[in-house]
Amino acid sequence: MRITVIGVGYVGLVTGTCLAESGNEVTCVDIDQNRIERLRRGVLPIYEPGLEEMVHRNGAEGRLRFSTDLGAALENSSVVFIAVGTPQSETGASDLSALWSVAKAIRGQAAHGLLVVIKSTVPVGTNRELEERLNRNGQFLFETASNPEFLKEGHAVEDFLRPDRVVVGTRTPEATRLLHALYAPFLRNGKPFLVMSPESAEMTKYVANAMLATKISFINEMANFCEKCGADINDVRQGMGHDSRIGFQFLFPGAGYGGSCFPKDVRSLIAQMGKAGEPSTLLRAVDEVNEQQKGVLLAKVREQLGDNLAGKSVAVWGLAFKPNTDDIREAPALVLLRGLLAAGAKVRVYDPKAMDNVREVFGDELEYALSAPSALKGCDALVIATEWPEFRNPDFETMRRSLRQPFVVDGRNLYDPEQMARMGFVYSGIGQRKVPLSRPAQAA
Repeated sequence: MRITVIGVGYVGLVTGTCLAESGNEVTCVDIDQNRIERLRRGVLPIYEPGLEEMVHRNGAEGRLRFSTDLGAALENSSVVFIAVGTPQSETGASDLSALWSVAKAIRGQAAHGLLVVIKSTVPVGTNRELEERLNRNGQFLFETASNPEFLKEGHAVEDFLRPDRVVVGTRTPEATRLLHALYAPFLRNGKPFLVMSPESAEMTKYVANAMLATKISFINEMANFCEKCGADINDVRQGMGHDSRIGFQFLFPGAGYGGSCFPKDVRSLIAQMGKAGEPSTLLRAVDEVNEQQKGVLLAKVREQLGDNLAGKSVAVWGLAFKPNTDDIREAPALVLLRGLLAAGAKVRVYDPKAMDNVREVFGDELEYALSAPSALKGCDALVIATEWPEFRNPDFETMRRSLRQPFVVDGRNLYDPEQMARMGFVYSGIGQRKVPLSRPAQAA
């Protein structure tokens, strides 16, 4: 099948590449000439495990192309996916200006009818409005469908190739059959192909992300309470997670969620519900709890080192909003960095993939370490903001000797508090009991 994907951001690039991997001829189109040129040279704008190799392979075999010429791409295509950004506006609602610009371009440049599929996350009702815009003046050349993505950053290629489910919102049997044929190679494991109205498909994306965000904010709020009353959230989550009605997924306490989806989608759903006259008390609380949680790491540093951090040095491990990505959008680490700098601290940072993105934001305000161990030398505290695998089993003795004060704030609860105390660390996790030092700490 010949396919056009419009937008080579995170969703568009993964979608186009994975569809090419299954044998389709895919042209990915974007208005950013520089980005297209870099992709033609094999330089990706994002880090996603497994994606670079797949882009190179499918490009070399002629199934994946990159272009700025939308008209030429549409000429032989039967399906076009719209995967442009729908960022949050000042009101919290989704900004659809890029999507409407693409719709205008498709209508003006397509020489024949197409199935136009919205892959971007869009408010409920957008698909119907797109169909109306594309088929003005009584001409019905374009059919539309909704096909929301459920890709986890850091696992997106695997999620696309082996999805939990594929959701499509269609209005005709023809559109359903075409999309089913397109996704059949990815559903050989028996996972469902769910067909519903475009409105229900649009809603499914928001409701799924809102539910996951709610679980995160809930466990974080309970973790904070555990610290106040002497309970341990790790014990509590074991006690609740083994309840088959609850489970363990997304019940890991931490410094709050970030990224391109959860914050934006929760706020967009709040705006949509308000516009419909159904204001959400619950989701407003989810968003508020999450924003407050991003301040927990700085509060723990100040609790130990004082409010005035002038003359103090702090190492930060992890800058991306989650491991296996270089995405720093809405990352809790950014809130921590701004707070540390405002309090007068010197800050040395390390992340396996996100350093360049952070450097674009902070420039020379920060010191950038070449490795996790080298970030520690002479620092008064270590703060772990992202649970990269390489942080799970460090050389603790070297870590303790490197730090001027053996103080660790663990925003992802990677370590055991009692073990850390025995090794001479002042250790503060999220929702965990405070364990006194078992032996005197030795400064470097």
